[in-house]
Amino acid sequence: MWKRLVVFIAVAFLTGCQTAEDRLAPNSNAAPVSGPAASAIASDMASRLAEQIGRANSTTIKMEKDTSDFAMALQAALKDVGYTVLTDGKVGKDVNPVELAYSIHSAGGQVLARLSTPSIALGRAYTATAAGVTPASPLSIMQRN
Repeated sequence: MWKRLVVFIAVAFLTGCQTAEDRLAPNSNAAPVSGPAASAIASDMASRLAEQIGRANSTTIKMEKDTSDFAMALQAALKDVGYTVLTDGKVGKDVNPVELAYSIHSAGGQVLARLSTPSIALGRAYTATAAGVTPASPLSIMQRN
């Protein structure tokens, strides 16, 4: 009986760790990506997000206000694929925005980018080249229920 209790407690702790990981990731600029590289990554990730959640012109994306090159490029890329982007926190009465969090980090000579909404998370690694960036991994898609 003690073994079952210990297993139950261990599973409960591990389940709690998994639940904490499923929250939206905070915005992060740990990897200073700028200029053409930021635009290329943002454009690719925005178009992949549109493939997953749709390109409806009535969809509004809500992001935290950020003036980094990547955040500005991501806002522009989201608008280019047809989304309305709010960064001031002011949401209209009849608007139900999709909250978007992102993170971008350097690791092992690559840039790792992630976009998260309450229903889906996308991630991809990129390698910097003389011409900008190229995807270094397939797109990772995690759907949440």
